[in-house]
Amino acid sequence: MALILTEDQLILRDMARTFFDEKSPVERMRSLRDEKDATGFHRALWKEMGELGWIGIPFPEAVGGADMGYGELGAVLGECGRVLAPEPFVSTVLLGGNAILLGAPEPLQKELLPEVCSGERLLALAFQERGRFAPTEVETTATREGDGFSLRGEKTFVLDGHVADQLVIVARTSGGREDRDGLSLFVVDAQAAGVEIQRTEMVDGRNAATVRLDGVTVGADRVLGDVDGGFALLDRVFDRATIGLCAEMVGTFEETFERTLQYLKDREQFGVKIGTFQALRHRAAHMWTELEFARSVVRDAQSALDDDRDDASACASAAKARCSDVAHLIGGEAIQMHGGIGMTDEEEIGLFFKRLKAAEFTLGDGIYHRDRFAGLRGY
Repeated sequence: MALILTEDQLILRDMARTFFDEKSPVERMRSLRDEKDATGFHRALWKEMGELGWIGIPFPEAVGGADMGYGELGAVLGECGRVLAPEPFVSTVLLGGNAILLGAPEPLQKELLPEVCSGERLLALAFQERGRFAPTEVETTATREGDGFSLRGEKTFVLDGHVADQLVIVARTSGGREDRDGLSLFVVDAQAAGVEIQRTEMVDGRNAATVRLDGVTVGADRVLGDVDGGFALLDRVFDRATIGLCAEMVGTFEETFERTLQYLKDREQFGVKIGTFQALRHRAAHMWTELEFARSVVRDAQSALDDDRDDASACASAAKARCSDVAHLIGGEAIQMHGGIGMTDEEEIGLFFKRLKAAEFTLGDGIYHRDRFAGLRGY
């Protein structure tokens, strides 16, 4: 496993940093939030990322992608995390896009993914029904009707669900409420009869929605993977999405730490810089070591995916467990060290704290992933 970026990855990272510095400073995210923008991000900027080839990084050339790896994608996602970019990488690329890539028949891939890669089509994965990450707790039903299925139920915290063109719905075709067997995935048009979408507001300004399904008809050609065997597909999608989310979190860690360190160097108290206080130096050193640890674990997880290693799932959970813990540490310490102004909305460090707090629980918190890691390792 290489712990440093390759020359190509460094070039990609530097290009992305310049792009986001010029076109997506943190003020843009604040402005979109305060103006309650109907989309929540800039479609023109998203298409520009598509033209640069960034959206298509993990997809094959046959469907319009760049056929690159998660090391390259992580270089871009890290820069997204540094500026709190609200564009739909997690929903469209990591969740919905991977579900289509890993589970759809070739004709459906060629129908949907080229426009995903170009930034013209948005996807969302609707799987969650509770306030916590519990992918097997599914009560949404899909019952056979003729040659297709009829879907009924309600999904919550559907990232970018309010603007998605297609929704990938996780529904139960058999089994009990928490059974792994009996889950199936369906591609549903967001404008289909019986689909009701209500936008919700996340604590960090990220876009989400509640999706209600009332007798939505889906053809058998829109099923991803095997009927009743969708959990195995879902698990692979979550591995990839989790590793991508962790790469974005590392970028947010870096920016949060650097801003906090600069504040310690600039802020004076009792006539001296507060960064000269030994207790604060020790705490800053602790933040840095945990950041470096998280970066190494995430790089290993990216390598596991790109090298198609057998331990990729365990690496994904190890990375998310570590990143969730570090999000709690660095986000909390940043607020503490900024003192009272860190609690105000005017000070940007609070926006980073909120993004880290939301990311800490997205796709499973540290407790969930430590338990999953232990199970995968046979403990």
